[in-house]
Amino acid sequence: MFDAVFAVPRQLTAVARRVLVSTLEAVEAVPKIAAALDDVRATLKHSERLATFAAGELPEIVYQLEEIKARLEKLETSGTRPDRVS
Repeated sequence: MFDAVFAVPRQLTAVARRVLVSTLEAVEAVPKIAAALDDVRATLKHSERLATFAAGELPEIVYQLEEIKARLEKLETSGTRPDRVS
């Protein structure tokens, strides 16, 4: 009979201890989560800068490729070998 009387407080103590340990672990994880979020934010910012740079350079690259294509077509029609393109 005394076992039943003491079992409830032991179970409550065990539950309270698990809640406390879980709470402490969650509090300890907050700085790690914040640091990870800062890393993600920095990565997104860097990706945005890269995308902006690529979008700015893409028209120039397309223009240069069209110029190269036109030169190669001109060389093909003239019958010369493109050993050295100036």
